[in-house]
Amino acid sequence: MPEGPAADSYDLVVIGAGPAGEKAAAHAAYFGHRVAVIERSDQLGGVVVGSGGVPTKTLRETALFVSGFRKREVYGVSLQLDRSASLAVLHERTAGVTAMMERRVRANLNRHGVTVIHGRARLLAPGRVGVSTDDGARELSASAVVIATGSHPLRPSGFPFEDPAVLDSDALLEGVGDIEDLVVVGGGVVGCEYASILRALGVSVTLVDLAPRLVPMFDPELSALLGDTFLRLGMRLRLGTRVAAVSREGERLELTLADGERLQADRILVAVGRAGNTSDLGFEEVGVELTDHGHIRVDAEQRTSVPGVYAAGDVTGPPTLASVAIEEGRRAASAAMGTPLHQAANQRAPMAAYTVPEVGQFGMSEDEARAAGIDCVVGRARFLDNTRATIAGSTEGMVKLVCDPGGGLLGVQILGDGAAELVHIGQVLCQHGGRVDYLLHSTFNVPTWSEAYQYAAFDALRQLEGSAGYRAGAGPVSDR
Repeated sequence: MPEGPAADSYDLVVIGAGPAGEKAAAHAAYFGHRVAVIERSDQLGGVVVGSGGVPTKTLRETALFVSGFRKREVYGVSLQLDRSASLAVLHERTAGVTAMMERRVRANLNRHGVTVIHGRARLLAPGRVGVSTDDGARELSASAVVIATGSHPLRPSGFPFEDPAVLDSDALLEGVGDIEDLVVVGGGVVGCEYASILRALGVSVTLVDLAPRLVPMFDPELSALLGDTFLRLGMRLRLGTRVAAVSREGERLELTLADGERLQADRILVAVGRAGNTSDLGFEEVGVELTDHGHIRVDAEQRTSVPGVYAAGDVTGPPTLASVAIEEGRRAASAAMGTPLHQAANQRAPMAAYTVPEVGQFGMSEDEARAAGIDCVVGRARFLDNTRATIAGSTEGMVKLVCDPGGGLLGVQILGDGAAELVHIGQVLCQHGGRVDYLLHSTFNVPTWSEAYQYAAFDALRQLEGSAGYRAGAGPVSDR
């Protein structure tokens, strides 16, 4: 792979080798453009590979396996978890998967002929980028630049991060080994993922958040169900309050909540959001405008306020999803190089939280539909009544379908094992203007998790039959 000295002139220079940067570079190179990627870390792949998506999801799957989490109730087996052996497996597996994914990113860039330069980049002017490497400084010129520098965990004031027991989500991966009592501050996706994963490993977990419900970006009904599931797992929830103070009491940390309650733990995870990596990149000097929240301001084509400079991924703000970053990276490269682009069928991306159990969502929620003036109908199917879920011992949650009065599917929300996968069935139907009739009058394998879609469709159609706007698309609804 061409990682050494290279000519200084390129068609496109990409700063950052996470999902947005990788795909922007590969897209431009695919169409014959000369591309360089600058990455400050020794590892390619960004947060997704290094400290976010891949390690967290690997940790989740490994934790559920080594803890025998599902087997405990299903088979009446009392498992005593060997923490030292299990954590050794956790770290080994996480490191192995992370290394493999990094090699895949590197191989993809190599296959496309992209030059990779490890160093710290700084915009000098439109089309000019300075790079500081171990071998010294160099300057690159290009027709266009794509900024894809990603994000980092927020570290709000009031938390003594100088104490090694006060962690952000990046640091937690390194210190997961000897945690016995954990307080998670933050009820968003990251906080809930780590809280439920560590609870599955037997760690005592308390979750604190100022919001009145968990994962507020998801459907409120799913948020409530997730909270109920967490309580059944033995997690403690303190919602609608905030941490007022943190102090060290000997070997323990003490948190004082705004309502006066005091909590003790040996570790604190602060997971209250992420901030774009925008510092020390020359933005102010060149004129790259930031939003009030510190993200790069871009238009629909990922253009920044500076001609020839584009931005994509987490650095442009929420949603901080790898899937969105990939699309934005390709869009930025296409706009910069004038290359063709197959746009996603629907720019609204699916969302997922890899909690225990998972949450998946696409399209309009019930509240959004009603706020838009749509007299929607909601169909539900609970996994408690699903044969496959019963066999697996994973009966938490449900499939929820939101339909318009004519039977068109507006959105799907799922809580349960595999929700991040299952949501794509509803996504495809929504994107192609499908009606809920399709689900009822199709044949699904039995038993499957997917079968819950049919029962949710039946619930919706039973309410729709006879309504003014509904025209049956495939015959009458029969009793399932």
